[in-house]
Amino acid sequence: MPSAEKLAHFLSSSALCAAGVVLLGFGMSTDWADAVLDCAPPGSVMFNGTSSLKTGLFNGTETKIKCPRIDSPGKPVIVFNRLAKLVGAPIILHALVVILLALALLGSAGSILVTLYNSFSNPYQTYMGPIGLYTCSGLSVCVATLALILYVSNAYLGEMFQTLVKADEANVELRNPKITLKAGFFLLIPYIGVNLLAILVVYLYVHAAYTRRKEQEKPTEDAPKEIMMY
Repeated sequence: MPSAEKLAHFLSSSALCAAGVVLLGFGMSTDWADAVLDCAPPGSVMFNGTSSLKTGLFNGTETKIKCPRIDSPGKPVIVFNRLAKLVGAPIILHALVVILLALALLGSAGSILVTLYNSFSNPYQTYMGPIGLYTCSGLSVCVATLALILYVSNAYLGEMFQTLVKADEANVELRNPKITLKAGFFLLIPYIGVNLLAILVVYLYVHAAYTRRKEQEKPTEDAPKEIMMY
């Protein structure tokens, strides 16, 4: 039966991983960004219309005011369907973001299983030991960080929001996108943090146990020479 110290460390790590799953799950279901773009009819220099987008990873809404000529309040947006109409970098990058986040969830699930297993058993130093946690949580941290970078790149450099507007209305000129990142995006930061903390909690226990074991293996190193002679 594992010691109380080991039980506390691994259960704490498991709770942190579970909290990460909750954070990421909620983040994936809520808004990731708002964008407001000025728009005008083709060939016009009068950009007196706007298209306002509120989007998550999968769904959102679009409100058009004189964009290009008529108003359209609160129109539902299915992100993948819109992006698929104009095949290019935006849909590829967006799909990669979702895939990476799914891998992050899978890694967190693996971390929970490994930490719970270690809480009530003493596995050898295999993939079911602390190494398994380091691998799963490390994977989650890496892919979540990459998802952050790809989403920002797609929003600001890949013209994702321009693509979302033009997929519904091709005959429009767009400029001056004003993008605001929302809660879904920023929840990835605490998600990464709790996974790193989960790794740290277990590492501190493993390091302390290793140090104690080394001290027990060499009990005579600090003994007086007179005692060692006998």
